[in-house]
Amino acid sequence: MHFAFLAAGAAILAASPAAAQLRPLVEPPASVDAARDGVDVFLVNDGGATVSAEGPATIETRAADGTRLSLSPASAEQVTVRPGAFAKVRYRLSSDVAVAPKIQPAPAAKASAGETVLADSSGGSGGFLDRLRPHEPIYGAFGAGDAGGKLQVSFAFRGLGRADGPNLVFAYTQTMFWAVDKPSGPFRATNYSPELYADMPLDQATTLGLGYRHDSNGLGTAGSVDMNRIFARLSRRFDMGDGWRLDLTPQAWFYFGEHGIASDMDRYRGFTSLTAAIGQQDGLKLQVMGRGNPGTGKGAAEAFLSYPLAAVWNGLPHIYLFGQAFTGYGEALTDYNRQTSRARLGIAFTR
Repeated sequence: MHFAFLAAGAAILAASPAAAQLRPLVEPPASVDAARDGVDVFLVNDGGATVSAEGPATIETRAADGTRLSLSPASAEQVTVRPGAFAKVRYRLSSDVAVAPKIQPAPAAKASAGETVLADSSGGSGGFLDRLRPHEPIYGAFGAGDAGGKLQVSFAFRGLGRADGPNLVFAYTQTMFWAVDKPSGPFRATNYSPELYADMPLDQATTLGLGYRHDSNGLGTAGSVDMNRIFARLSRRFDMGDGWRLDLTPQAWFYFGEHGIASDMDRYRGFTSLTAAIGQQDGLKLQVMGRGNPGTGKGAAEAFLSYPLAAVWNGLPHIYLFGQAFTGYGEALTDYNRQTSRARLGIAFTR
């Protein structure tokens, strides 16, 4: 992690005695609108004893577009920091923040109080781009033989609320299976997966999601495989020290409506899943997902392993060397009742 970059523009106005040996480093938000979603602050313990992670009561910094910001702690959660280690805490805009005029607009952007406008060779486009974020991993990976290529795009849009409070989120994921081993290289299957859910932070490390997801292979009545599900999932983060983090996400759902030709979908998909991810920011990350139906003994597991290329060669963009493996039923919805095992290697843009 490039702490020198994260600390740019941060000036500390007040600190409690317990935080005297903690050095706060601020990750600058893109704008004041982005700062309303919360700002990450890293408290580095430069002392020789373990201390409570209490940051300054007020931090003055600047957003990337030059806006001056005043930040205050967003949570009173008690964690400790070992000597030489750091803790990540969340700050928010102070209620009495006075936003100064921007000293320099962001490149290729026309900043305003609401809409963000970007210009490129296709012309100008605008929208509430600060509400967009990654959802599931975005990647392209390829394997030998019939593994072929697997391409995935995924994003989420926060429609209502702020990132540090309840949100109504629309997300969309599209996964394409590319038969590069066949003449002309056709796409043999595609999964289309829109979802709408309420995202509700329970504390600084735990978030509850409740919503609806539709999965479909996009074919007509004769070959349609689709699912309509109401789901509940809980994500819990565990900071393990030295920049390592563990995320656990159990999920449960029930089906409703028709499944097209897949009337026995629940035999292979089951009603629950568990995702576990362990990784280090700007370092290695391993994510494993398992789902299935204990009553039938059928299910699936998928693993993702990624590493930032910038850590190998400084100056490379923020993309990841990416490995993906799947075994079980239903990697593609069309194969919901067919067992396969495949491994692929490629590049990811989010993880």
